[in-house]
Amino acid sequence: MNNMISWGISANSHDAAITVVDKHNTILFAAQSERYSRKKNDAHLHHDLISDALYFGKPDEVVWYENPFTKTFRQFMSGQGWLGKENNFRDYLLKYNIDPKYLTFGNHHESHAAGGYYTSLFPDAAILVIDAIGEFDTTTIWEGKNKKLHKKFSVKYPHSLGLWYSAMTQRVGLKPNEEEYILMGMAAYGDASKYAPIILEDFFDTKHDLKLKENLHRGCKWWRRELSSEQDKYDIAAATQFVYELYFHDLLHKAKELVPSDNLVLAGGCALNCVANSIAHTYFKNVWIMPNPGDAGNSLGAVAAQRKQSMLFNNAFLGHDIKGKYPAEQLVDALKKHKIVGIANGRAEFGPRALGHRSLLADPRGPEIKDKVNEIKRRQKFRPFAPAILKKEASNYFHMCTSESPYMQYTMQCKKPDEFPAIIHHDGSSRVQTVSEYDSPGFNKFLKLWEQETGCPMILNTSLNIRGKPMVNTIEDATEFSNVYDILVL
Repeated sequence: MNNMISWGISANSHDAAITVVDKHNTILFAAQSERYSRKKNDAHLHHDLISDALYFGKPDEVVWYENPFTKTFRQFMSGQGWLGKENNFRDYLLKYNIDPKYLTFGNHHESHAAGGYYTSLFPDAAILVIDAIGEFDTTTIWEGKNKKLHKKFSVKYPHSLGLWYSAMTQRVGLKPNEEEYILMGMAAYGDASKYAPIILEDFFDTKHDLKLKENLHRGCKWWRRELSSEQDKYDIAAATQFVYELYFHDLLHKAKELVPSDNLVLAGGCALNCVANSIAHTYFKNVWIMPNPGDAGNSLGAVAAQRKQSMLFNNAFLGHDIKGKYPAEQLVDALKKHKIVGIANGRAEFGPRALGHRSLLADPRGPEIKDKVNEIKRRQKFRPFAPAILKKEASNYFHMCTSESPYMQYTMQCKKPDEFPAIIHHDGSSRVQTVSEYDSPGFNKFLKLWEQETGCPMILNTSLNIRGKPMVNTIEDATEFSNVYDILVL
């Protein structure tokens, strides 16, 4: 196997992706289908994605990210019918002309745990996986030690913190499995104390670890329908985030008890909850969250679980390549002139965060900039934006919970909110991206030039897309974005 090109594939559920790994355990390529099909969270593979993956070599081995047989059994037991034909991953791959010499499958939560642990480079770690659902597992705690994984704790379907959070996302009028991050932003405008006790009483059996009173797989639109005003929705969002953090505390405490390590790996879709993630640093000295910890990241995790070897994760720029020198000088000039500019250069980010290769950038100091960018992106006015800041300057402007945050995985309070209104949320927080030459040489050079020209060491950085649409991927996408929305894209 060590002489093989391996493809990990996550597909046929939501957010399909392919990761390519060579015989040296180097991650050659990783990307999501939505960037190619232009369908948000596209569940299925796309021929252009496969074409980009093939550039790095035909697969000798394909590893499917979960166990289709156990998943089919769980679906049958939960009343969804017998979906064996729909879950036949061999037939599914043949539709895309993927026919490797070796074809194996993994386990959903183990793929999450492996993707996090083997890219962390920690010799030992506690691994906490929280998502909606795998085959049966919904929350698991693992011990990673000596390049081996041991499951220490699990919560089974239908008891799921992730399913509950998605159900509450639906309850406030957002799209579940897609707009949970918007609920997180709404929470800053609400009063958690109004409905948190009611939510705990109505949904949770507090005598048991994460035991729910209802199966929320189909949502909870029925819950407390009389709470229908805009402020009610903000208060429900605040209470939802508060209750999530209560259980997150409990799970971190349990992970610390079960695994004697100073290191923590967070994985699963809930590891994208950047508001809660900073809590982890109060329990563990070192924390690693893979830039794509959700199901798309399981394309990488499936290979990692199979190989059981460390994989160096230098940066998240693993996708489609728009070739050319990073236009650092031109970006500075364009921003001084236009205030808001797009950048589409180099390899696309693997994960939901734009990190400077497929970004919409703006001066964070203007009071009108936040509303202007939200208008361009067709987003609600309450939505916050992230600052990208030179790593060496971050602690001067933010109360950092960690020394670096290259993948926008934590929110932190700004020390000078009045100076940078465009990147400050209603609660005074910002989802900080620290930038160094190691993380992103081109973006780092731009920020240094920007600081020299303006005295400002940071920039507003948001994804180059419109709400509900995937990020720009190709040069053709960038040209279309520029023409349709009248934004200069370099």
